[in-house]
Amino acid sequence: MKKKIFLVVPLFLLFAALSFFGIQFFSKTGFFKIPGELVFSEDLPDAEKAYYETLFSDAELKKDLKLSLETTSAKKTSKTSLLLDVLVLTTDFYDPVSNISASEAALRLKENSSSLISVLALDNKSKLLSIDNKYFLDDFSSGAFFKYLNLESESEEDLALAKNLISPTLKSFPEKSTTLSFLQTGVTALSRRMNGKLAEVGDATYFSEKIGDFLKSFDLTHTSNEASFTESATSSNICSAPEMIDVLTSSGIDIVELTGNHNLDCGVEAALETLDLYESLNIKTVGGGRDSEDAKTPLKLSEKGTNITFLAYNESTGGATTGDYPGANQYYEAEAEAEIKAAKARGDVVIVDVQYYECNAYASEYEDPTCDAADSAAGDQIGLFRKLIDFGADVVVGTSAHQTQTYELYGDGVIYYGLGNLWFDQVWWPGTRRSLALAHYFYNGKLLQTRLYGTTYDASLQPELMEEEDFIWFLSRLNESRP
Repeated sequence: MKKKIFLVVPLFLLFAALSFFGIQFFSKTGFFKIPGELVFSEDLPDAEKAYYETLFSDAELKKDLKLSLETTSAKKTSKTSLLLDVLVLTTDFYDPVSNISASEAALRLKENSSSLISVLALDNKSKLLSIDNKYFLDDFSSGAFFKYLNLESESEEDLALAKNLISPTLKSFPEKSTTLSFLQTGVTALSRRMNGKLAEVGDATYFSEKIGDFLKSFDLTHTSNEASFTESATSSNICSAPEMIDVLTSSGIDIVELTGNHNLDCGVEAALETLDLYESLNIKTVGGGRDSEDAKTPLKLSEKGTNITFLAYNESTGGATTGDYPGANQYYEAEAEAEIKAAKARGDVVIVDVQYYECNAYASEYEDPTCDAADSAAGDQIGLFRKLIDFGADVVVGTSAHQTQTYELYGDGVIYYGLGNLWFDQVWWPGTRRSLALAHYFYNGKLLQTRLYGTTYDASLQPELMEEEDFIWFLSRLNESRP
């Protein structure tokens, strides 16, 4: 009996061992486990393969892990796809086209008339195109090409390991929460015939009906308002009926520029009461104030990781304050230079607005391009605006022109010589019924892009965005007049 037991036990142990190692052999586990390998798709460049091999050099994979590239036209939400880059379509700064179809994008790339670059390399010296009416800096999930690294494995542990290794090496890209959008618009004067129209329609939001939603879609929205609010407003003076404040609030206006030469037309009391009104509504002001010291105070903006110093001056036919009374901020070259250089020393983006002498070409009801060139007979507008860029300003904007003027890249900045009328009653001449609106986009303290929009109004006095074909013609005309 003992001999039988002595034989059975070894046989049992041998059988157990054979089973144990047999299972491992056929399942490739335990002693016979084959380690997982890093597998690359053919489209992955050799340099990237070498990088990932180094990254995974100390990793022990349970199963094969495949890495492959994929580029899509819409953002993905897959947990196993890691965003490597966002590629945007750009064109020449002066290209009048703003939107193209996906097929046109392919053709432009083939003809080298447009380029695909990382959104992190984008700056305001080139023009970002929207694709099929999707503008990446507004949408963030389309209007670009999204480059992904896809991870494939039968092992959830390997996928988790891969994400832990790769994720810290990935770059961050602009999102809604990190990109500051700031819209600058032109001349606003809710006055004269607009007061008469208000009496007729009974509701001031009539004037913002077609443009208000667009204006308030930005984080910050600016306009240069020339008229104070007062009960003394009539259909013949540049004063605004008190109800007209609803035009600004219904359009999400956050910043009112006060460099205009008509803000004192309604008197000192009306000007002061208007400043009180803005303050009560949390509307910021720049380029004007209760006295000369208040008027010259820069507007400092700090949002979403970007610091902006906004300066605004009056170099015009009146309206400035030089004492203890309200008015616009008078332009003095030495002060402007000092303020710009101080802001740049802080690392701020600097925007400078100027209420300059108006160029008037109102001789007929037909198109008159005289003012397009920003060549005012009253002085050297081009020279003054360029000097502000030389001082260090990033963007210089003319906010006095009732007729839109040209724009240009100059030095390290960009100049928009005159934006034209956003809200006003000048319907007699085609040039006064149009304006440019500048949509600035900032990311990590850098001006990524300024997107141009065109607005127009007619006898209804209701501004709206220009149709695409009209806007292409408009920009082409302005480009022909640049210095």
